Amino acid sequence: MEKLFSQIIEQIGEDVQREGLRDTPKRAAAAFHFLNRGYGQTLDEVLNDAIFEADTEDMVIVKDIELYSLCEHHLLPFIGKCHVAYIPQGKVLGLSKIARVVDMYARRLQIQERLTKEIADAIQNAVSPRGVAVVIEAKHLCMMMRGVEKQNSVMTTSTMLGIFRKEISTRSEFLNLINR
Repeated sequence: MEKLFSQIIEQIGEDVQREGLRDTPKRAAAAFHFLNRGYGQTLDEVLNDAIFEADTEDMVIVKDIELYSLCEHHLLPFIGKCHVAYIPQGKVLGLSKIARVVDMYARRLQIQERLTKEIADAIQNAVSPRGVAVVIEAKHLCMMMRGVEKQNSVMTTSTMLGIFRKEISTRSEFLNLINR
């Protein structure tokens, strides 16, 4: 990957041997691996058996989980926050695992629509709750730095599964709670 980053730098007209760029291909390769580390993770590894029996049937929400991802179309970052809720049905996830699931899928080349669904599906598959809701709000640098260059645009996506899809009151409760 270092060689390829060297070629990219040369293709834009820079001298990869100049002082400030000599180590850039190495640093860029390491950064790209880090930004895409989700490919080296599986859901089972991320959850690490942190699934617990619980008799609660009340909504669990983790909101404002920051996320960083790369747009698969331009390889530019999108940055935002994710809100996740589920209604347990005998099992709950360890709190940090929800954020880790978000991070695992975000740290892959993505489109926000798919990312939202992947997070919801992962939680559904992990604990079989009565429902899962995921909302992501993000700013896309591919839209801010190039193309249309709109600095204040925010993309919002949602996936609602189970009771969140079927029951407007459950969906409304979730949306009200994350918008406080």
